[in-house]
Amino acid sequence: MAEIEIGRGKRARRTYSFDDVAVVPSRRTRDPEDVSTSWQIDAYQFEVPVLSAPMDSVTSPATAVALGRLGGLGVLDLEGLWTRYEDPEPLLAEIASLPEAEATRRMQEIYAQDIDPDLVTLRLRGIREAGVTVAGALSPQRTNQLWKTVVDAGVDVFVIRGTTVSAEHVSSRTEPLNLKKFIYELDVPVVVGGAASHTAALHLMRTGAAGVLVGFGGGAASTTRTTLGIHPPMASAVADVAGARRDYLDESGGRYVHVIADGGVGRSGDLVKAVACGADAVMLGAALARAVEAPGRGWHWGPEAHHTELPRGERVHVGTAAPLAEILGGPGRTADGTTNLVGALRRAMATTGYSDLKEMQRCEVVVSPYQPG
Repeated sequence: MAEIEIGRGKRARRTYSFDDVAVVPSRRTRDPEDVSTSWQIDAYQFEVPVLSAPMDSVTSPATAVALGRLGGLGVLDLEGLWTRYEDPEPLLAEIASLPEAEATRRMQEIYAQDIDPDLVTLRLRGIREAGVTVAGALSPQRTNQLWKTVVDAGVDVFVIRGTTVSAEHVSSRTEPLNLKKFIYELDVPVVVGGAASHTAALHLMRTGAAGVLVGFGGGAASTTRTTLGIHPPMASAVADVAGARRDYLDESGGRYVHVIADGGVGRSGDLVKAVACGADAVMLGAALARAVEAPGRGWHWGPEAHHTELPRGERVHVGTAAPLAEILGGPGRTADGTTNLVGALRRAMATTGYSDLKEMQRCEVVVSPYQPG
């Protein structure tokens, strides 16, 4: 790809966000009822390509169960309020009511409570008893400490999620998580990320991960671009990681690693473009935080918002759009892409002539910067 000269001493590659690209119809159309949005990771099959972001404003044990019953995968944050407090509901209500000037400081205080391993077990077992696939997320820093508790509690899909996760973390102070050794010894599929480049994703795939998260998550609630200067334009990031999946498929003799877009998928059109750029599924934060049942009560935040030393996120108001079932499967009540996300994906696949997600990944995409109005 051609590079652009930033100045005499620096050149850069041009990359694209979802707003910069559009999907092009093919020569064929289909009936939406003939389109399949199902996907499978390891032994677990899902009717819709949606995972909930492991954020306290999005996923509670109850919403994880509800999403599972709707055909998706709820991922509980095992470092969140549900594993720090027996009854986090009053604290969730308090966070939703905090004045803007006090939100970060008070959230830092609330999240200073230690994680209780017994609560980790209790929450995961509660989800399992509901009869849905169980998924929980830890940061790389906490994985060594809590992984056995998580596995013993009966997790089906283990998610290791951080702002940036590498297969080669270097530290002079602590023993870093050896992803390759860890995943090899684990009996459950591991989804790991975020990654935003071909090289980083390829290294994560070589650890044995079943899936790679693309992006830094927490798009709507993240301030990583302003605090660290780091920001992956998602259309290019997903396409780069999809390219790594193809290369790893050849390298490994046929092992397929799932690509999951995590961040920047706030509306139904973004979901469509994520699949078109090569994603097998998407991890949704703000889109699900708008649900009536969402624990954030119309507010949205991630773990970066209460970091003790360098907050890289904030609590943002996303409002309440509809019940979770309508956000995923409709009927849509507005034309802004906040409801009936999966229905919109079906319609887009039918309009462009593709019958399943794998076919949709091969559709034509053009650079078409968004023009409002």
